Amino acid sequence: MIRKATDKELSQVAAIYHRILEQEEKGLTTTGWIRGVYPTEETAREAMEAGELFILLEDDVVAAAAKINKEQVPEYQNAQWNYTDVTEEQVMVLHTLVVDPSFAGRGLGTQFVKFYEEYAKEQGCCCLRMDTNARNTSARRLYQHLGFREAGIVDCTFNGIVGVKLVCLEKML
Repeated sequence: MIRKATDKELSQVAAIYHRILEQEEKGLTTTGWIRGVYPTEETAREAMEAGELFILLEDDVVAAAAKINKEQVPEYQNAQWNYTDVTEEQVMVLHTLVVDPSFAGRGLGTQFVKFYEEYAKEQGCCCLRMDTNARNTSARRLYQHLGFREAGIVDCTFNGIVGVKLVCLEKML
């Protein structure tokens, strides 16, 4: 089940961030995130308070989470978008998709992206956009497999992290 998060799930979302950052620090995964910089519990809290934090539950445990809204971050202006004839209101954006490492390999990332696509349609959006760090090769493979096109790599400071090569992705529904 995927639904909007409530205050009681914030600690579970933050725990997923912690476990992913632990794996990053041990060299077991590559996201390009930095502990204490991004993502943090405050990242999840701000999204939840805005009504934009969604969670995927497996046996009443938060197994995945993401922020979904229409906010295209300023760095997107430097991407080579293929679909430039859509209005801002027609674009839905997925931010900070995380799957708890203990649930890895079960297709939850794919399930969440499929939910994102349906949610966008329900909100009248025909264009999907998202981003990931160029170093996050597993996310890039997943998004390509799900039909997203890379619209360029933007060198930037992103979410407080210096030297990010931000891969911008898009898909038309």
